Amino acid sequence: MRHQKKTTAAALVVLLTLVFAVSTQAGERKRLSFELEAGPVWQSKNDVRIPGNKGTEFSFKDMTGEGPYAAGRFTFVWDFKERHGLRFIAAPLRVEGTGTLTQPVSFAGGNFAAGVSTKGKYKFDTYRLGYRWLFYDKNAWQLRGGATLLLRDAEIKLEQTGVTATDSNVGVAPLLNFTADWAFANRWTATVDVEGLAGGPGRALDLALKVRYDLTDNWSVGGGYRTLEGGVDTDDVYNFSWFNYVFASVGYRF
Repeated sequence: MRHQKKTTAAALVVLLTLVFAVSTQAGERKRLSFELEAGPVWQSKNDVRIPGNKGTEFSFKDMTGEGPYAAGRFTFVWDFKERHGLRFIAAPLRVEGTGTLTQPVSFAGGNFAAGVSTKGKYKFDTYRLGYRWLFYDKNAWQLRGGATLLLRDAEIKLEQTGVTATDSNVGVAPLLNFTADWAFANRWTATVDVEGLAGGPGRALDLALKVRYDLTDNWSVGGGYRTLEGGVDTDDVYNFSWFNYVFASVGYRF
């Protein structure tokens, strides 16, 4: 796991180096942008059963509470051609809390009693690299579509006195992406941003509604709402969750 994180960081450094090298020849048009989001997140649903074919299904939300919990996201965009661009997203998600289970639970090889103080940890960090094609650009509208490769680093952990069980998973999944930007007033832009895919044993949906105000030609501030829903149902893992975010953002373009 540690080696994989070092490899991811090294790949990002190489990508940024190439980007800055190319940006010196990009001309006046702003092709690079960074955005940082931060705000609270609530879990509306988080049902877990591990293993998926033998474990006991329980609600992680009911055990730890709805929240809010702190969340953030970093986005980097490089439009390397007039209508073609890449987008990198780092979106960590951590939920931790202490509560009680309403029934005895068999989880990841451990047996947990009902009515006993139980500590839970839920991690679902994603790192995404997406390609986007600008296929419509007129009348204050810009529409983009493409595909994303998502790397997930997930972990669910339960702890009681004398009992600890953890299930972790690292994997890759493809997504489709779509973005609609509407410059509805001077310096104001509304955005609908979607990444997701459904099929096979699972599904994923990341939908955001955002508003941005350009403070200067480079700096911007904004805010919005995001919903993250999905899960998987296999013999190894059953987990379907639904998270809702409210966030503020700051961005820089050059």
